[in-house]
Amino acid sequence: MAPALTFHALPGLPEVRPGQSLVELIGDGVSAAGLPVEDGDVVLVAQKIVSKSEGRIIALDTVTPSPRALELAATCRKDPRLVELVLNQSTEILRLAPDVLIVRHLRGFVMANAGIDQSNVPGGGAAALLLPEDPDRSAAVLRAGLEARFGCRLAVVINDSFGRPWRRGTVGVAIGVAGLRALADLRGRPDREGRALQVTEVAVADELAAAASLLMGQADEGRPVVLAKGLARDYLEPEQGARDLLRPLAEDLFR
Repeated sequence: MAPALTFHALPGLPEVRPGQSLVELIGDGVSAAGLPVEDGDVVLVAQKIVSKSEGRIIALDTVTPSPRALELAATCRKDPRLVELVLNQSTEILRLAPDVLIVRHLRGFVMANAGIDQSNVPGGGAAALLLPEDPDRSAAVLRAGLEARFGCRLAVVINDSFGRPWRRGTVGVAIGVAGLRALADLRGRPDREGRALQVTEVAVADELAAAASLLMGQADEGRPVVLAKGLARDYLEPEQGARDLLRPLAEDLFR
């Protein structure tokens, strides 16, 4: 029988402030929860606390909208200062409509508002939170610190909530990965009838992120860290980043 894959949300974590050590925060949270940490465990961390710890909070009164931002804001009905931040964090506008601004982020993610958010951000709507500058690097740094603290081999996934073009609702997606086989290529492996798989690739990191998001919640739950235990060893190597999950533009069939 295959080992069970279990997810454990860390309760009672405090609000994260700029410059705060996530290694210390998560380490103390794991210890307080009485959870053992073992080789192959995966620590899933909400993007929001990573961004907060890295000081990615921008006061809107420091942002001056450009003429382009003012033009776009009139169509999408968003704060021109937020639109200016979106332009600064993206390489391409893909869709623009009332209440909709879909872009390609600097890191290649296709997402609404370049991932910029104001929910659960201190400031009463007067500030916005950007994605980490380099989520894969953030995951690698956090992984190194946690491995040093616990003395075992770990993986780290930073997740965020994405919408999807043909389905309603958001789902957890990996935007930063370290110590994990983010994309498992199963092409060539036989199915139960002996037929070789032709196109199957499994977004392992995204599936972990989606599962963890159910525990993290989206509102005032306050559970931004989840420890996953029991992931099959096949999914730990070779190590990849979230960048390996991005489809190259040459393979984009919908442009």
